[in-house]
Amino acid sequence: MSARFTDKVVLITGATSGVGRATAERIAGEGAKVVLAARGEESGHAVVAGIRAAGGEAVFVPTDVTAEAEVAELVRRTVSRYGRLDGAFNNVGAPTAMGPVTGIDGAAWRAELELNLSSVFYGLKHQIPALRAAGGGAILNNASTCGVAAYPNMASYNAAKHGVIGLTRSAALDAAPAGIRINALITGGVDTPLSRGLAGGLPGVTWEESWRAAEAMHPLGRMGRPEEVAAFAAFLLSDETGFITGAALAIDGGMTARL
Repeated sequence: MSARFTDKVVLITGATSGVGRATAERIAGEGAKVVLAARGEESGHAVVAGIRAAGGEAVFVPTDVTAEAEVAELVRRTVSRYGRLDGAFNNVGAPTAMGPVTGIDGAAWRAELELNLSSVFYGLKHQIPALRAAGGGAILNNASTCGVAAYPNMASYNAAKHGVIGLTRSAALDAAPAGIRINALITGGVDTPLSRGLAGGLPGVTWEESWRAAEAMHPLGRMGRPEEVAAFAAFLLSDETGFITGAALAIDGGMTARL
């Protein structure tokens, strides 16, 4: 791999599995000092151990990204340990309140937005000053295809992810004078533990039927691999994309081309 992240410090949330883990491993392999954040301490320390065994540098900070104070502490600890912050990938997210609008209660609605939208706001709020102090950098927010298209029975998730794109664009304009680039990632279905778990939760449908239907939604006829998304995320966080900001960029197997 290249060494395009040598001497860079990159923070990744939702970093203990799936796309977050693959991105952490990819960027560490390219020379970055990576700070992993998630709630699961055992899995977090396991990912760090794997990165270090491969010759990379990483630490894990247990963090609930729906709590602003914990996000602020995450950024503070990152800068305290490594002296700077050069990039961040706000990757936490999952659909939690399934069903039509009329069937979602207020508490479930608020919890969905906290996890999928407010967490990104908290990240940006505290990451941008740290990147500004380092002289600039890049932030990537995972919006998923639900940021540009709607799916039935996912009203609150659709709303949150559409909000991530609007928030990304607004923050990108605010931060551009400081040399900070902020973009959104539109991911299609990716073969991760989360997506496999969701596929098994449909009543009256076998797991295999659900998985094949998910694959068929993509013109390429398959789910993406975490490593494919990680490669694209690393590209967008690198200096190679220094003229891209305020964009929502798809890696979705062609899904949104026909929506």
